[in-house]
Amino acid sequence: MDRNIRTVDDVLALLDGLFAPEADRWTQRGADWWDAFYADRSRPVPFFAAKPDENLVSYADRGLLTGGRALDLGCGPGRNALFLAARGFEVDAVDLSPAAVEWARERARETVARGVRFHRGDAFALTATELRGQYDLVYDSGCFHHLPPHRRISYLALLERVLAPGGCFALTCFAAGGMGSELDDAEFYRGRGLRGGLAYTDDSLRRIFSGLTEVELRRMARQGEDSAMFGEDFLWTGLFRRG
Repeated sequence: MDRNIRTVDDVLALLDGLFAPEADRWTQRGADWWDAFYADRSRPVPFFAAKPDENLVSYADRGLLTGGRALDLGCGPGRNALFLAARGFEVDAVDLSPAAVEWARERARETVARGVRFHRGDAFALTATELRGQYDLVYDSGCFHHLPPHRRISYLALLERVLAPGGCFALTCFAAGGMGSELDDAEFYRGRGLRGGLAYTDDSLRRIFSGLTEVELRRMARQGEDSAMFGEDFLWTGLFRRG
C-alpha cells in the first residue's frame, strides 16, 4: 500500500489522477473541457438559451423556495442564477469555465440583475475556502451526472458543509432510459470515461441522497421552443430538504 495514502482525500486524489480529466469534469483539470464546450455560443444546445429550468420555476411558484442565500453549482451562462436573483435570492454562482462565467456576467449586465456573484473555479475548493456560510438553497442543473462515482463522497461532503438546516437541495440530472451512460460503477472504471455523463434511476438518486428528505422527484416536463422555461424529459428533477 502507498504510504502516502492515509485519508479519504488521499484516495480521491489518487483516483482523480488516474481518471481525470477524461472522467472528472468538476475539478480544476476539467476547465479546458468546459471552456471548449462553451466557446461557440451559436451551437444549438438547448440550455444555452436564457431560460430557467421549469422545475425551478415550479418550486418558486409553489412556495417551496422562499428566498435567502442560494448556491448555483455549475451555473454555465447564468440562466438559473439570474432567475433566482429575480425571485429575491442572494446568489453565489460557480463554474469551472472562464467562457461560461464571462457569458453569465454579460447576461447579468444586460438584465441589470442584482444579487448575483459569479465565481470561476472548482466548487469543491471554493466552498471549502472562499464561499463562507451556509445556503438556503443549493441548486445543481446538469452537473451531478458529470461526476465520476468516487466524487459522490466529495459531493455529499459539500452539501453537508454548505446546506443550512431546513435548506433545500435541488438538481436535474440524466435519467436512465433517457440520456447518458447507464454503466454501473465497476464498468465505469473499466471503461475510463463518462461517455457524455452518467444516467441515474430514481432509486439510485434516493439512495445517494438518503440523508436528505425527499420533497419531489420526477421527470422534467418537456418545454416547447416558445416556452419561457427550459425543459427536457430525459432529465430527472429532484428537490430534497435538510432536516
